[in-house]
Amino acid sequence: MIEPLSTSCPCCASAMHLIGEDVSRRLDVVPAQCQILVTRRPKYACRGCEGTVVQAPARLIEGGLPTERLVAQVLVAKYADHCPLYRQVQGFARHGIELDRSTLAFWVGYAAAELRPLWRWIRDELLGSSRLFVDETRAPVLDPGRGRTKTGYFWAIVRDDRGWGGSDPPAVVYSYAPGRGAEHAIALLKDFTGTLQTDGYGAYKTLARADRPRGAIRLAHCWAHARRKFFEFAKGGAAPIAAEALQRIAGLYTIEAEIRGRAAEIRKAARQERARPLILDLRPWLDARLRQVPGSSPMAEAIRYTLSRWEGLTRFLDDGRIELDSNPVERTIRPIALNRKNALFAGSDEGAENWAVLATLIECCKLHGVNPDAYLTDVLARLVGGHLESRLGELSPWAWKAATGQH
Repeated sequence: MIEPLSTSCPCCASAMHLIGEDVSRRLDVVPAQCQILVTRRPKYACRGCEGTVVQAPARLIEGGLPTERLVAQVLVAKYADHCPLYRQVQGFARHGIELDRSTLAFWVGYAAAELRPLWRWIRDELLGSSRLFVDETRAPVLDPGRGRTKTGYFWAIVRDDRGWGGSDPPAVVYSYAPGRGAEHAIALLKDFTGTLQTDGYGAYKTLARADRPRGAIRLAHCWAHARRKFFEFAKGGAAPIAAEALQRIAGLYTIEAEIRGRAAEIRKAARQERARPLILDLRPWLDARLRQVPGSSPMAEAIRYTLSRWEGLTRFLDDGRIELDSNPVERTIRPIALNRKNALFAGSDEGAENWAVLATLIECCKLHGVNPDAYLTDVLARLVGGHLESRLGELSPWAWKAATGQH
């Protein structure tokens, strides 16, 4: 309440009366405050029985400094806001708290170890789905013996059925592997059967082999990647073949935009009626254009890229659950790239594995509109308190949101 300096009339000096007020609302901030919490855990023993002691569960790090809430803040700052640990150390120093980066790294590793069973549960949950997206991206890892970094890879598997109104909650799981070869794809997806939506990377072809122990995986390829090949030509100027290819592919996306969110049967019917004629016309057009351009030209390479993946690119026509592209998993790669840009590299293979575990839970929180600070604080406390491993599903971000009503 801000009163005038005087409520006396400037003309006659009489007392003025209130006739109304103006109210404004402004966003303010209360700076973060650090505090010390003293926790006492009494021990109780039976006088008649030797060696029997009862005590409440310990906190996250026995004898350590941080609370679960502080650890959650460090995790969210690093993996959601892409703020490296050395910058967080600088922030604590402004509050008069001196911490070493290695201390924060220890907290991160400890939290990842506690959360790993939940990460494993989510991974197994996704591998039991009938359709997944998959992609991979670089993960620079410090290699002390060589005095430089080595290149590992994060592999992301995504379940997202929102495009056709599926009931399974969307989720992403990241896994770290030291390479990008087919053997890593085989190991990651050895328990998966169903349809795999991916880009045109050749390593996934091994999963479609008929002699695969759990049966061949159906591959559905990405029209966004095929389109990208032609877009690179069209943006440079006069490229009539590339421009027409983009126009034809745009027709497919126009149909998809109209049926997004509809039931799988409705999507399939619309594709059969409207998209199939476009596809049937596109194939001979590409064959004809390939004969017109030099075989070694980049345009010929772009056309061959599309034709060599034709079966996977057209699989969406017969299955309304399949998307036109693999953009859902492409979007989940961006946070990894942002963190990689800020942190530069993981300190070790174990550090990269921790990164995969923590990024999984934080990105799942984002998919469900859950505040990762509140989620990780509560989940860490429950795990430390002895939450049963048989009930880990209750701690998934989507189940936690439904049970707590928090966002």
